[in-house]
Amino acid sequence: MSKYKEVEAAKAVLKKHGYQVDNLWCIEDVQSIYDCSDEDAHGIIYQALTNDATMEQIWFAIDFHAEDAGFTKNEEE
Repeated sequence: MSKYKEVEAAKAVLKKHGYQVDNLWCIEDVQSIYDCSDEDAHGIIYQALTNDATMEQIWFAIDFHAEDAGFTKNEEE
């Protein structure tokens, strides 16, 4: 199986289970800009996507788009 087909199959499984897979980042995205190892590139992506500012912005955007679409938040327990 080609790398592309393998990645697409993996994305299909994740999507089937409710994950958003239309915007994924790869070590090649980092390595196209920086000269670094696979491990370092993966670490950079991980840090970029899990830092507090990124997470805060994602939750803000989720709230914005859900409310804009007319959804209301679930009651907190």
